[in-house]
Amino acid sequence: MDLTALARRLLESIPAHQLIGLRVLRAQDGSAEVAVDPLPQLHNVIGTLHSSGLTALVDAAGLAALIAAAADEQQFDGIVPLGASAELRFLAPASGRLVARCTLDHTNLAMAQALFTGVTDKIRLKTDCEISDAHGTVVCTGSFRWSVRRMTTASACRT
Repeated sequence: MDLTALARRLLESIPAHQLIGLRVLRAQDGSAEVAVDPLPQLHNVIGTLHSSGLTALVDAAGLAALIAAAADEQQFDGIVPLGASAELRFLAPASGRLVARCTLDHTNLAMAQALFTGVTDKIRLKTDCEISDAHGTVVCTGSFRWSVRRMTTASACRT
């Protein structure tokens, strides 16, 4: 299912994503692409995207892939993903237009679908992403571990 519009509404409205100019390019069938054209004020000391910007890209690509695992927008209602840990590997200077790609593997896709269909109300999953520059050079790889749950009316009242 193509949930690009939902991913755009949810992710592009986040203030940190607005700050770095993040755009959701695609979110479909458990796979996603997000991009930025880094502004100079986001550069590090060597003039490339700061590690915090790369972290935001890996985070957003993973979230977009999770959103894209739902069968429709209603399945994502009440879903609350929280990052539990992150790991990034910086491979090359990250300059120019950057695109982060993430595809949920079979196991993580099945867990996400179990949450969305109500088989379970909480999962822990891992998203793996790759960031490439305009030349196709992989500049960073990273993963996020997530704790994801569905908020029910009763659980929302307890928080």
